[in-house]
Amino acid sequence: MKSESTNNLNFTAAYSEVNGMQMYYEVYGHGQALVLIHGGGSTIQSNFEKIIPLLALNRKIIAVELQAHGRTNDRNADLSFEQDADDVAQLLKNLNIDVADFLGFSNGGTTTLQLAIRHPKLVGKIILASALAKRHGVPNWFWDFMSQAKLDNMPQALKDAYTKVATNPNGLQIMHDRDAKRMVNFKDIPNDKISAITAPPLILVGDKDVITPEHALELHRQMANSRLAIVPGTHGQYIGEITTLSANFKESDLVVPMIEKFLEGGM
Repeated sequence: MKSESTNNLNFTAAYSEVNGMQMYYEVYGHGQALVLIHGGGSTIQSNFEKIIPLLALNRKIIAVELQAHGRTNDRNADLSFEQDADDVAQLLKNLNIDVADFLGFSNGGTTTLQLAIRHPKLVGKIILASALAKRHGVPNWFWDFMSQAKLDNMPQALKDAYTKVATNPNGLQIMHDRDAKRMVNFKDIPNDKISAITAPPLILVGDKDVITPEHALELHRQMANSRLAIVPGTHGQYIGEITTLSANFKESDLVVPMIEKFLEGGM
């Protein structure tokens, strides 16, 4: 593990052998562990660069990069949310972490749901940020778009974020194709599995998100002890996701205080 500094924020970066691949992760701060799980086509920085310095003031942040994403290699197998969940669980086992809280954005939110389903003893609280559990949770155009997905249509900011850190120049196409195939084949998470989740959830969604507010409300009603926040903005704007950034970005627009209040038991 090596120590680094970015934007005057010290962190350690390392790889761990996880289910046949070398999984990249970064550790910031001290305290109770909060694991950050990125969305499709993303890296740690493209999703979480704006919120990590704020969250790391009071928590130990473990940010991961999943199969074929960023600095983690591809294991030459299709992606699944179940496998991603098992990979994160194995990483935490390798790090001797018995219980952690989780913040998953977009596809990472779906992975977080699978962690709560498959590894309940590992999971404390969960933050489901723009998470999808059912195919009807997005507009129909989304599925038409995914069935015809091409690398040319991937946001340039995400391409740049990948090429900035990845060691395999051919990996961008692989990541894109694996993410697209997983979404085309996405199956609903059964209601009984969702309602059986015991981890307290905070459900976040933007009012102009690709995930519909109605879907977030549906999850809220299915999950015991859940809290729901529909906040102004697009997909991930409330955490400063890279494709949403504008010239008038302000830290005060982020939902970090809400996240911290939830984790501390104040909501």
